[in-house]
Amino acid sequence: MRLLFVWVWVWAWVSVWICPLLAPAAAMVKSTADRNLQPHTVMILGSKGSFCSAIVLKQDVLLTAAHCVTGSSDYRIHWRSTDGTPVLEAPAAIAIHPGYKKDAAQARKRSIDLALVKLQSPLPSLFDRVSLSDAIPRAGERLTVGGYGLGNENDPASSGVFRIATLGVIEPYGPSSILVWLTDPATGTKASGAGACTGDSGGPIFNADGSLVAVTIYAEGPGKQRCGALTQGLLVQPQRSFINTTLKKWNR
Repeated sequence: MRLLFVWVWVWAWVSVWICPLLAPAAAMVKSTADRNLQPHTVMILGSKGSFCSAIVLKQDVLLTAAHCVTGSSDYRIHWRSTDGTPVLEAPAAIAIHPGYKKDAAQARKRSIDLALVKLQSPLPSLFDRVSLSDAIPRAGERLTVGGYGLGNENDPASSGVFRIATLGVIEPYGPSSILVWLTDPATGTKASGAGACTGDSGGPIFNADGSLVAVTIYAEGPGKQRCGALTQGLLVQPQRSFINTTLKKWNR
């Protein structure tokens, strides 16, 4: 009975999101709506009310954060068709990186928070797959983070629009790291600036040339705020073996 209740709530949530482009989720704060990069991203809804972004790797394969597709008993991929009709589709398969550890942050352990999701059918032509970057960002570089959800973490009605923010790379960085840390160059890590937030997980972090350099996995804010100080991404270059092996297994 609990699962049915949750899915009824999620369906209601989606219907609210579809019509006015608003929903109770969380994503890019102090950011700008963007249509150019939007075709690279869809949403993932969990049966326990979770909400994430996911990146179009192939027309029928998504790249996202592992924590976006673990913890709930069921998931739905959500997008709108060319005529605006809402679509909710159950994934055909989910591959979790073997290095993912659910409680890694609390235990101070290394975790590779990455997953691939295979769709039952290809996305419509309005979506466009990303190209993966082999670049390792350096301190001071600018990267573009994108996702759906709250434009204001205190306003549940500010979500449902794909937004982007340009952030600067800070350490740790370099070939030895699997992560990239970003912050708003205008505010730094001590004040509230632009950045990802809860629900933006699994979304893209783009290089200057529009290629995918990382997947958003974590964010935090200054003081008691949840967002706006740091955005963390998992670099895709060190994970190419897992990605390619999974695609080959799925004949993709």
